[in-house]
Amino acid sequence: MRIGLYPGTFDPITLGHVDIIQRATTLVDRLVIGVAINRDKGPLFTLEQRVAMVEAECAEITRACGVEIVVHPFENLLIDCARDVGARVIVRGLRAVTDFEYEFQMVGMNRALDASVETVFLMADARRQAIASKLVKEIARLGGDVSKFVTPPVRAALEGKFPNGNGVKPG
Repeated sequence: MRIGLYPGTFDPITLGHVDIIQRATTLVDRLVIGVAINRDKGPLFTLEQRVAMVEAECAEITRACGVEIVVHPFENLLIDCARDVGARVIVRGLRAVTDFEYEFQMVGMNRALDASVETVFLMADARRQAIASKLVKEIARLGGDVSKFVTPPVRAALEGKFPNGNGVKPG
């Protein structure tokens, strides 16, 4: 069985992430979505909220393609997470050249830690290349329309975090 791991913070999951997930399912028999517990990033959504959003988005993909998708929170090294879930492939999405520079370094470090785990890069769909969770959160915080970047349930979750559209919750 070919098992792939697609790691990220998913704070929140975007249409760019969904695109990579859909395409990654054509490469593996089982796809594990590794939701990173990264306390340094100070996520907007709790781990439980991010896992729930990813699970909800992946349920439809699983129904459509038949590939098993499992959501797995992790806080250890990425390569250790890959070992934990039995993944031989790490899937990464690339949007721009700047992503490649960072990812290239990560591949080198991961290969030094475990040369048996390969990394596969999927280029973001041209319509999704500009989408970044950080920018989506900023747009939502400032009251902008994020419907072009996330699904309706994720948009509703963002609106719940920023009900006034200015980042200040009513008192």
